[in-house]
Amino acid sequence: MHQHVTVYREAGRYAGWPANYGIWSWGDEIVVGFTVGHHSNEGGFHARDRTKPFVAMQARSLDGGVSWEVSETPCKTPFGRGLSADEHVVVDPDTGTRHLESAAFETPDGTVDFTHPDFALMCARTGLTAGARSWYYTSTDRCRSWQGPYALPDFGTPGIAARTDYIVWGPRECSLFLTAAKRNGQEGHVFCARTADGGKSFALESWIGPEPKGFAIMPATVRLGDSEILVALRRREKDERTNFSGNFIDTYRSLDRGATWSFVDTPVKNTGNGGNPPTLTRLGDGRLCMTYGFRDAPYGMRAVVSEDGGKTWGPEIRLRSDGGNHDVGYPRTVARADGKLVTVYYYTDRADSERYIAATIWEA
Repeated sequence: MHQHVTVYREAGRYAGWPANYGIWSWGDEIVVGFTVGHHSNEGGFHARDRTKPFVAMQARSLDGGVSWEVSETPCKTPFGRGLSADEHVVVDPDTGTRHLESAAFETPDGTVDFTHPDFALMCARTGLTAGARSWYYTSTDRCRSWQGPYALPDFGTPGIAARTDYIVWGPRECSLFLTAAKRNGQEGHVFCARTADGGKSFALESWIGPEPKGFAIMPATVRLGDSEILVALRRREKDERTNFSGNFIDTYRSLDRGATWSFVDTPVKNTGNGGNPPTLTRLGDGRLCMTYGFRDAPYGMRAVVSEDGGKTWGPEIRLRSDGGNHDVGYPRTVARADGKLVTVYYYTDRADSERYIAATIWEA
């Protein structure tokens, strides 16, 4: 039995894309990030009004996802705009990316403890292609306040489009999984970056897979052991290995903390019109769960489960199939102590209605 809960919904507004921001949990306390703009049926693929601003928001549940309180994200932006939503608004050229000077960012002092019991990290970006700038925030009070913004380097690439995906290795050591613009300036190619000095500096550790002809973006990573990592990538293009084209999800594995990677499989061979990112969650019994939005009819939310560390995956699970159109998904999922999963995503009941944030509480 799947329980569907409304996290945030307001007539005339467009709430979207939790996958861009992150989800964090401490027992029954869960925090998820998203953004809110204005709905418009003239918005194209995403029914939003590009002339009005998006505002960064976060929702908190203290009862395992059953009820939620919503507020603006308590963080500073380096230029006063919403986080990770530039492609959805008309950007004033006077406050565009080229004016993001280094003085707009704070300098990390390296004192952050990534293993702090109330730690959270959130990444943000200006855009998706060449020229995109990215940064990060840290919190040690369960997202009640955020320190930063701290600038991320461009790692010698045309641009960095950072979403929140990280693995903590120790008090001062953390890996970020990021998307770079390709050599032609288009999105995107995923890589692993690492800090060993408490976030003062990050270095490019490795590229994950070859540079694609289409794109590989929005990594979702899970730690399986002392050195083993599995990452799932949102992919788009004709894949010569399997001779199919479209939008799908690939997985890669590292046995050396992200230094090198090997291709594993394409466990989801269609995520629908425009594609959708995956999110990976390790369950208490060791199984892995992958959730994602499905953008073909019947529109909705889906999942697959692996019992062998991502080598193989079971049949597709339909969490819901009642979406109003393709403009759904971008999930984040956490596992509760009782074994149930909480999957948060954006959704619509009808093509002409507002987009809202929902959660499904379910058992794999």
